[in-house]
Amino acid sequence: MTITELPGHQAWWKESNVYQIYPASFKDSNGDGIGDIPGIVSELDYIAGLGVDIVWLCPCYKSPQVDMGYDISDYKDIYEKYGTLGDIDNLISGLHKRGLKFVMDLVVNHTSDQHPWFQSAISSKDSEYRDWYIWKKPKYAADGTREPPNNWSSHFGGSAWEYDANSDEYYLHLFATEQPDLNWENPLVREAVYDIMRFWLDRGVDGFRMDVINYISKDPAMPDAPITNPSTKYQKGAMYYATGPRLHEYLQELGKILKEYDAFSVGEMPSVFDPAEIIKAVGFDRNELSMIFHFEIVGLDHGPTGKYTPGNWALTELKAIVDKWQTFMQVNDGWNAIYLENHDQSRSVSRFASDRPKVRKVAAKMLATFLGFQSGTIFVYQGQELGLANVPKSWGIDKYRDIESLNRYDEKVAAGASQEELDSILAEMQKKARDNARTPMQWDTTDNAGFSRVTPWMDVNEDYKVWNAESQVNDPSSVYAYWQSVFRLRRKFRDVLVYGKFALVDALNESVFAYKRVYGSTEALIVTSFKDSETKWTLPKEYSKPGKVLMTNYDRSDIAGEIVLRTFEAFVLLVQ
Repeated sequence: MTITELPGHQAWWKESNVYQIYPASFKDSNGDGIGDIPGIVSELDYIAGLGVDIVWLCPCYKSPQVDMGYDISDYKDIYEKYGTLGDIDNLISGLHKRGLKFVMDLVVNHTSDQHPWFQSAISSKDSEYRDWYIWKKPKYAADGTREPPNNWSSHFGGSAWEYDANSDEYYLHLFATEQPDLNWENPLVREAVYDIMRFWLDRGVDGFRMDVINYISKDPAMPDAPITNPSTKYQKGAMYYATGPRLHEYLQELGKILKEYDAFSVGEMPSVFDPAEIIKAVGFDRNELSMIFHFEIVGLDHGPTGKYTPGNWALTELKAIVDKWQTFMQVNDGWNAIYLENHDQSRSVSRFASDRPKVRKVAAKMLATFLGFQSGTIFVYQGQELGLANVPKSWGIDKYRDIESLNRYDEKVAAGASQEELDSILAEMQKKARDNARTPMQWDTTDNAGFSRVTPWMDVNEDYKVWNAESQVNDPSSVYAYWQSVFRLRRKFRDVLVYGKFALVDALNESVFAYKRVYGSTEALIVTSFKDSETKWTLPKEYSKPGKVLMTNYDRSDIAGEIVLRTFEAFVLLVQ
């Protein structure tokens, strides 16, 4: 495939931009301090005004909320704090009237332990639902001590196995103990999942984001994981379940239903770093998934023993990751899901640039430029369009709400960690904890940022008096207006900015991330400075002829030869 060709397969979802909503934190309509579906409906004009095409809603199903809705007890009903099935129907209708599509979260690697399936399964080994989950007999140490079936760790800490004394067996839970993993080897489980999908697709849903979908096939032998962290008893076992032996068989079964409805799909695929494995899931002719989320960029700042240890990264590392996935997908007819933020990641302006008041606006716009013109479907998380930042550094552990963060902190306390060690963990939580994305949406300058008329379930970020939607929607210089321009340009210059080929520029530069998109004789050069100060950069010689500045986060028209890029400066140059 030459650089001047459009891909052979175009699709509506390739040309779409996605806005993600975390329901608990978006808008409270009834004064209970928790966001809800009617609250979302009340702000549909705000979302449509941004210029996105798809709204993805995090889980809103009936749930005990151990993991904020990712523990589902009824897939065909709605969590009562969020609303009703009628409210979902209103949301779907409101989006469709505005020309937007609606995507739901599909969480089918595991259920809640309160789901009737599991309640029956744990009640008796003779239950018809027993084999809907993964059960194993204990192992015993030489001294007779009972041990879990293997040494896998849970993603939320501790063992991935929970003992059930009544049956003398353990069940697998890769996440919380209250989130038992489903046994996809059982065809009845798969049929139940397909029935859930049809239920929602028939109701008007346009597709699904599929939670940890690559975990659904496990190595049936379930061997011990190699010891990579000698300081902990339980080890990461992802090599035995991240791309299991029947994964693509299962994904193709899902894909048949998706194709029948011309539905959108994006799979969350953590712990997979091999593009050759991922292309099996997203290759256009494979009929599995539309695209996947990989985790390499958001793992850049993780330390040697995980997320909550300090980690440094270089811009050339970021370039290598972006170039790897951009190039691989275009050569192999796959498609990227492009993101920096979501409900599980902290705020990008704090994490990858700077949220210092003096530079925060230009930094947020720079990241929008970096992200918004890559090849793939762009995902923006609520508040990202406003340049919202991480929680204040002054927050103590009492302000955090997320099970992942609290479990990690409590583990260290239980292990007798010093105050210095606890302060270090808290500092990493302020940079990377999921709580950073889950603070209430900042709508205006009124109490609780206009999110609720009562104290919210989680504290509002204290900067809401300055950083809020009301102050930005009618301001042409705002971050919100900048994102509007990004989406407008992707539509206007569809050939080059959606389907054009990607090529990295000045790959070894440690301050400037530049790349180009090419279609025929049209090129778009995207230049973003990740440096918190001025830096010199030389325009490539092939851009000696005049080009048109499509957008910039500063006032700039003199783009030729050697230029001085200002702090976090970004621009897009079109040459035809």
